[in-house]
Amino acid sequence: MAQVGTGRTTSSTPRDSGSPTSPAAVGEPELGWSTLSTTSARSARDASVHPRRIVVQLVLGVLGVLLVVGLVGSLASRRLAEREAVNDAANTADVLAEAVIQPAVTQALLTGSPAAVAAMDKVVHERVLGPNVVRVKLWSTDGTVLYADEPRLVGRTFSLSSEQRQVLSSPRTTAEVSDLSRSENQFESGDRLLEVYRPVWSPRGSEMLFEMYAPYDQVGQRAAELWRGFAGVTLSSLLLLVVLVAPILWRLLERLRRAQGQRELLLERAVDASAEERRRIAASLHDGPVQELAATSFAVSGAAARAESAGERPLASELAVAATSVRSSIRSLRSLLVDIYPPSLEGAGLEVALTDLVQSIRGRDLDIRLDLDPAARLRLDPERQRLVYRVAQECLRNAAKHAGPCTVAVTLYREDDDVLLDVLDDGAGFAGRPWADAADQTHFGVRVMADLASSAGALLQVASAPGRGTHWRLVVPLAQRDGVEP
Repeated sequence: MAQVGTGRTTSSTPRDSGSPTSPAAVGEPELGWSTLSTTSARSARDASVHPRRIVVQLVLGVLGVLLVVGLVGSLASRRLAEREAVNDAANTADVLAEAVIQPAVTQALLTGSPAAVAAMDKVVHERVLGPNVVRVKLWSTDGTVLYADEPRLVGRTFSLSSEQRQVLSSPRTTAEVSDLSRSENQFESGDRLLEVYRPVWSPRGSEMLFEMYAPYDQVGQRAAELWRGFAGVTLSSLLLLVVLVAPILWRLLERLRRAQGQRELLLERAVDASAEERRRIAASLHDGPVQELAATSFAVSGAAARAESAGERPLASELAVAATSVRSSIRSLRSLLVDIYPPSLEGAGLEVALTDLVQSIRGRDLDIRLDLDPAARLRLDPERQRLVYRVAQECLRNAAKHAGPCTVAVTLYREDDDVLLDVLDDGAGFAGRPWADAADQTHFGVRVMADLASSAGALLQVASAPGRGTHWRLVVPLAQRDGVEP
């Protein structure tokens, strides 16, 4: 244990990573975690530009467009083919009615004469029925079937539909797709046929209804022909578009990737320059003011001792106060040096740096227990070690400012494929999310910790309640999780 400000320092044994006895088990189920950062390293990597990935996405998008266009084109071509087939059936019915059926109609057919029916049947079978016509009927105006190529329908009476009555009342040709659900279609095979109505007249002017059925198969054939033509134009246009756009897109993506690489290089150089500047400032402070203040402290202490031996107690007391003030300034500067650039982190490693950090934290009645698992430290690369150090530093500062007097336990250990840092104090705690107010500069460091953890792909959480202390937890993924051997 290290007690800052009272001069007591001890070190505990590292704990077994498989059996955590750290503050992680204290208060965790009751208080509940608030997550300040999420593991965003993977999403940041995914956001980088990869030309091949973009081209693959473009190809997949084109295939998706082709699928949608194919479905829409199939429906559209079928509707168009159905409309054309209906129109062709209507034209065929008009030609057959004028050229074949009406000349063969006799007055005897209206009276149901078998000879007239036989004569009409001969004409229909020889000159009408075929691949494009599968059924022929002649109706009287009262719904009686005067003739049908299906003998079982002749002489039967059915109620005329509204469309059939309209054709008789207002002579015209009507064609549609029949679903064959009416009773007069009981002898038809298949699901649908093309049905055409139009009036014809006997030699004496008696009106009859001529009905013709054409096969629906021609709709599928015509739809396939239309779709092949449509698909050929669409596919060739999309392929031409991809061929024209792909090189341009590839070049733009290459330029974007180079720009991104240059930006990352500039950021790395800026970070390196910042670290170099921090090292220079720390070296200047250490070699200049700190050394001079140390020499001044020794000189003033010597003067105070000489004044004491000479019997000048007031002067000796004033010099002792001055020496104490100078030593306090030296401690402040050394703490500032650790804050600016912790040399022990780069040189001796995370364990020594955390030990120095504990020694440098200034807080009245603040006891700090440090429990480090060497295996956890060895599994972290330098970048993650710096993250652990910064988070521990900020958490201890917060404890010194807001939680004291209290005891703080700092524990670093490994759990499965993660390294965990727990910082737990038994201080006053807090309620709500005080760091959420962007205008509250007091907790700016918390937001910095969250940003650092997010950029490193780590998870930062906190659990606290008034009077029950505060528990900070940093979960750092090991290096191999990103594809790098530790």
